Amino acid sequence: MTATHAAPKGLLFLCVANSARSQLAEGLARARLGDRVVVQSAGSAPSRVNPYAVEVMREIGVDLGAHTSKSVDTIDPASVDTVITLCAEEVCPVFLGGARRLHWPTPDPASDDEALSRDDLLARFRAARDAIAARIETLEGQWP
Repeated sequence: MTATHAAPKGLLFLCVANSARSQLAEGLARARLGDRVVVQSAGSAPSRVNPYAVEVMREIGVDLGAHTSKSVDTIDPASVDTVITLCAEEVCPVFLGGARRLHWPTPDPASDDEALSRDDLLARFRAARDAIAARIETLEGQWP
């Protein structure tokens, strides 16, 4: 008798720029869920991965150095079973397809406010990272 292995399910994290929140979530989910699920992230207006996101993930041993900002239009709907939007105050991207949808509103840690210091921005990125990490823990039991 041959064992049958189901293909890993697909998990997509979405925000606007695919530069901070969705990148944090992608890195955290890959680290926590391993190869049990295919993890992707994308945005409606992709830009670049925010260096603060890379830095705060490096603090916990997760490397985002090879990550790139991707458009939601490049994601194959057939590869996604669950979509998690992370937008809070802005309009989230739409992902077409029959995937289960979850919404985890997370304030954008990035800011153009010149009054914010480097330490302020790092604190904002750490808070977003930690909030997303806590939610990802709730997903772990959903994949064998």
